[in-house]
Amino acid sequence: MAQEAVYSPGLEGVIAGESEISRIDVKRNRLIIRGYDLVDFTEGGAAYEEVAYLLLFGALPTRAELDDFTQQLVSERQIPDPVMDILRQAPATAHPMSLLRTAVSALSFFDPDAEDNSHDANVRKAVRLLAKVPTMIMSGHRFAIGEEPVSPKDGLGHAANLLYMMRGSDPAGYEVAAMNVSLILYAEHGYNASAFAARVTASTMSDMHAAITTGIGTLAGPLHGGANEQAMAMLQEIGEASKGRQWVLDALAEKRKIMGFGHREYKSGDSRVPSLKQVGRDIAAAVGDTKWVELGDIVEETMISEKGIFPNVDFPCAYTYYMMKIPIPLYTPIFVASRIAGWAAHVIEQHDGNRLIRPDHIYTGPEGRAFEPVDQRR
Repeated sequence: MAQEAVYSPGLEGVIAGESEISRIDVKRNRLIIRGYDLVDFTEGGAAYEEVAYLLLFGALPTRAELDDFTQQLVSERQIPDPVMDILRQAPATAHPMSLLRTAVSALSFFDPDAEDNSHDANVRKAVRLLAKVPTMIMSGHRFAIGEEPVSPKDGLGHAANLLYMMRGSDPAGYEVAAMNVSLILYAEHGYNASAFAARVTASTMSDMHAAITTGIGTLAGPLHGGANEQAMAMLQEIGEASKGRQWVLDALAEKRKIMGFGHREYKSGDSRVPSLKQVGRDIAAAVGDTKWVELGDIVEETMISEKGIFPNVDFPCAYTYYMMKIPIPLYTPIFVASRIAGWAAHVIEQHDGNRLIRPDHIYTGPEGRAFEPVDQRR
């Protein structure tokens, strides 16, 4: 007797592939990146570039390898004039994620390895994308606010350069440290929706740029990368710590979704949260304003006490970026500036041992309908 097909909504619990890139240790609520606990990078003072190198090459770099990799990124930060024209001509109302999605796709026209899916060519494309995405994000942002883009600054690392291009001035050390930690924490997260979507695209033997464009489109949704933007909008609506508990209680009574809370994989707390919460406290101390940290703590305490639901990394990221005066529409694009490394690693891995991803489904529609020519239909 044939076994009846079983459907898992959202593919929860379904094993969709194998990967050497990362895993979530559900027993300890830890994210493991190529054998390393991700939090160890933030506590050990690693630069985002080290984590990106690990994702793309499979091992942490030596000092010489890191210096060479960093120089490669610096040399690839400029973007082609036609792509800059796309950013310039876009309406100011275009969401930065929509603009970034289009710009990444257009970059493929100018990449010499665009249609080469070999391992080495994919790595070269990944490095170029990692370098160019921050430039595109911040150029698009500055065009939207009526200002000219700020050219990348050679002496700055990935985190510092991103902030520099946003403002046109060197960021404070505490801001660079905060951005570096957030980029590390966002760099990779297993078979999440955007990484899986990118792998599905890559599995057709479509190219790196197409797969990354797929990832960006998937990340843009408010239930994935857009959650940090929605979380900050929620905190702004609450406004004050004194209103936090009652606001959450009312929202729960009305069955409203509390953004930045809950995670399919982490049932007792996202291990990335403490690192980013500490960064938020550091920023609050540096700017002399603890309002948003205090409000965040109230919302978190209420959600845990009332529902047993813990924050995910998007929640502390929201108020941390806000205190750094980063415009809210840039939160998810900055996520992309980090996750490019993880996505690219997945695309490379998919191409290296490819099999077309083509799942089955359970049909729930009608059966036995008889066709009638159009003039006989009532």
